[in-house]
Amino acid sequence: MVQRQLPDVRELLQLMQFKKPELDGTKRRLGAALTIDDLRTIAKRRTPKAAFDYTDGAAEGELSLARARHAFEDIEFHPDILRPAERVDTSCEILGGRSALPFGIAPTGFTRLMQTEGEIAGAGAAGAAGIPFTLSTLGTTSIENVRAANPHGRNWFQLYVMREREISYGLVKRAADAGFDTLMFTVDTPVAGARLRDKRNGFSIPPQLTLGTIINAIPRPWWWIDFLTTPSLEFASLTTTGGTVGELLNSAMDPTISYEDLQVIRDLWPGKIVVKGVQNVPDSKKLVDLGVDGVVLSNHGGRQLDRAPVPFHLLPQVVREVGQDATIMVDTGIMNGADIVASVALGAKFTLIGRAYLYGLMAGGRRGVDRAIEILRTEIERTMQLLGVSSLAELEPRHVTQLQRLTPVAADRARV
Repeated sequence: MVQRQLPDVRELLQLMQFKKPELDGTKRRLGAALTIDDLRTIAKRRTPKAAFDYTDGAAEGELSLARARHAFEDIEFHPDILRPAERVDTSCEILGGRSALPFGIAPTGFTRLMQTEGEIAGAGAAGAAGIPFTLSTLGTTSIENVRAANPHGRNWFQLYVMREREISYGLVKRAADAGFDTLMFTVDTPVAGARLRDKRNGFSIPPQLTLGTIINAIPRPWWWIDFLTTPSLEFASLTTTGGTVGELLNSAMDPTISYEDLQVIRDLWPGKIVVKGVQNVPDSKKLVDLGVDGVVLSNHGGRQLDRAPVPFHLLPQVVREVGQDATIMVDTGIMNGADIVASVALGAKFTLIGRAYLYGLMAGGRRGVDRAIEILRTEIERTMQLLGVSSLAELEPRHVTQLQRLTPVAADRARV
């Protein structure tokens, strides 16, 4: 029979510890965010719909983005047991330098429209974390100001070859003069993808006020206060900023971009050069034969061609063909540190995060970016420990199985 007694008040006080209230609202919100998806939820609540949808959305039916995320969800890990991994080393060598983590911040356009600190927050957080930061040609902070925000860290520059080639050449020179060590030549944007959320929202640069945007902004006064009381947007390259995002892209991009342009840029750039937006094995092989330092398997976050190949699915094939001759990186769909671990296990030397960083930015500015990086760091470390590996070099393809929801139709069956 259970023996009962009167509660001992002293024991109750030991068991019940009241949490001290956190008066800093941003710190409280970010502390409650345990995943990147949590940061996304906060970002959606705090950001006007047009700006949030520009970040969160993709092209047309958004199938490319959904499939990329499904690919990472459809991972089966194979851990080793009785392999102590009390401490793990998450650092790596990438493109001639060190990174404390196997990911860097991807280039994103119009970033200060999402949250006013924009690229300055991203570059500062990347520098503090010891990872590379990539500035977009369509970024809203100048090359020189990003360098000032991250003076001792690694800065990379993402280049679009525009109709006016001299603009692109000038950007290459400015990035080199500012000490950026890697150029990310992007090839998947000859024209703008059909980003339907932006069209439906009337999203433009600068933002156009309508009755709908005003109503949506009423519960988010902090965003408009920040936007209206901070310096005007400063683009890394554009000299004109009127129109929808698609119109701006189409006015700047050039559908005639070719391998000849790559050679010109290669001759101009003194550092490492990688090509971003590669989506098949033959192109990977050709680029490596031409002497690029690396390729980024990417479908532009699903924001260009809908129903594009899934970069994570391409990864093992490309690594098998050219992984010994060039640095293979991957992006699109990464929302968890486990996604990054799986990519490294399958041969990627590095990964890039775009939306994951921007969700943190919108959720809490610089502190939100710090939190996003910390969430991913914690997930990487925990996943490695549970797999029984102490360093990235110990990760192997045997640690991961890619489960696939979409199975290609066999060629002979397709003809029936």
